[in-house]
Amino acid sequence: MKANKEKTLDRLSRLEGQVRGVAKMVESDRYCMDILAQTAAIRSALLGVEKLILEHHAEHSVETAIESGDPEEQRAKFNELIGLLQKASR
Repeated sequence: MKANKEKTLDRLSRLEGQVRGVAKMVESDRYCMDILAQTAAIRSALLGVEKLILEHHAEHSVETAIESGDPEEQRAKFNELIGLLQKASR
């Protein structure tokens, strides 16, 4: 988890900087298309963070449920994963 956590936090820090940069662009009345290009980059970067978190969940929580052999736990983690994927795809 440590490597994944550091990678996730690094990406979130970069996102924070990008958002601050967009705020400055708006304050400076920059060209709308330039601002929109940056917001698209932020959306893409945020999707990357979501992907890292989903991968971690699948690799750890879902894998643990599978290894447990408990059908109820497996079903619960599967349904949880499906819910997360549905939220991420909106």
